[in-house]
Amino acid sequence: MIHQPLATTDTIYALSSGALPAGVAVIRVSGPHTSDVLTKLCGLVPGPRHATLRSIRSRNGDVLDQGLVLYFSGPASFTGEDCAELQVHGGRAVVDAILAELAALPGLRHAEAGEFSRRAFHNGKLDLVEIEGLADLISAETEMQRRLAQEHSSGTLSALYQGWARRLTHARAMIEAELDFADEDDVPGSVAQRIWADMRLLRAEIDDHLAGAGVAEIIRDGLKIVIAGEPNAGKSSLLNYLARRDVAIVTDIAGTTRDVLSVDLSLAGFSVRLFDTAGLRETEDRVELEGIRRAHMTIDQADVILLLADRPDGFAAMQQYGRSKPVIRIGTKIDQNPLLWDKAAVDVLISTVTGVGIDRLVEDLTRFLPDLSGQTALSLPTRKRHVSCLQQASAAVDMSLAQSNCGLDIQAEYLRQAGDALGRITGRVDVEDLLDVIFSEFCIGK
Repeated sequence: MIHQPLATTDTIYALSSGALPAGVAVIRVSGPHTSDVLTKLCGLVPGPRHATLRSIRSRNGDVLDQGLVLYFSGPASFTGEDCAELQVHGGRAVVDAILAELAALPGLRHAEAGEFSRRAFHNGKLDLVEIEGLADLISAETEMQRRLAQEHSSGTLSALYQGWARRLTHARAMIEAELDFADEDDVPGSVAQRIWADMRLLRAEIDDHLAGAGVAEIIRDGLKIVIAGEPNAGKSSLLNYLARRDVAIVTDIAGTTRDVLSVDLSLAGFSVRLFDTAGLRETEDRVELEGIRRAHMTIDQADVILLLADRPDGFAAMQQYGRSKPVIRIGTKIDQNPLLWDKAAVDVLISTVTGVGIDRLVEDLTRFLPDLSGQTALSLPTRKRHVSCLQQASAAVDMSLAQSNCGLDIQAEYLRQAGDALGRITGRVDVEDLLDVIFSEFCIGK
């Protein structure tokens, strides 16, 4: 699929900055009527990419606000169309008045969710990976999330996929040249044999790239840490201590927590999602039983389990999870009786009253975070659709390599499928590339 510029007659507008009130609000306009909008509201169209201080007026000439006006002529803009930004004071009344004035102008409408980015995609300014990276960059809360999103939004990951796609296209071009133009003097026989070593290398590169999907998931979605154990073992107290606020209700009554509570933390630059679960015990209380069911579901999805007990024999309820999940056994409430515990029976001893052992627990948790020391690039697949397409591409290349006895046309078809799978990641599948390679590398038809 070749992306052509998006034909549209609508000019769209929306508030593009954060929630109001704010010091500055940015209102974005994009579409064919952008210059008319600036003329009517500001009296002129500023030179492209030059900030101009102007009064923004209503149709009746009333001054709505004074702010910076910027104009970007297409295609040198975010959307690829004529665009403008009004940088005004971020009061609700100011912004509402300007948006109301824009709504009254003919040919304008309020933008739908994501429509500016959608136009940028259709006009070839951004691909899907860059758009997803931009969304992740806006929502990034930790340093590693920022680095990962920056890698994607800047086009670094797209360049990697496009490089792989070009190698697949080149391989298919070599095969097509041998199949269709074998009688030409400038197409030597068995030219396709040159590309199979590179295809084996490409398959290995894709598989190595896929191996980083687990790391990317932890960076983007956070390491899932579940606090589990018997009722009244100190689970909610630990959650509150680590969150530094009262997230969960803490009482001496066993079974206080009935639902799964979660809080997001930043640990060594990574996002960590901490879950507090209902105490695990035998009960006939229907509400508590539902809480325990949800606790087991959450434990099944955990990356790490913090197993809490306030007495040495309190770990029995969770022994089965130690076989399949990393478990840190934590003895709690040691401020009450520090001599109760045999240190060999636990990994960490803590008290949420005095803070003893918490630093050791946090240090143990960092061992489960990815080791990215010395790694300057984070070109990793972050979404399930990326992983699925990459798996399809790897499998198709593998099938092509395995079909050496079935003919070059069959092998070329599998390489086409691999290229299409890579193209679906970025949203750009250009079938004309094949002809471009053939006619640029061979003097066919001279």
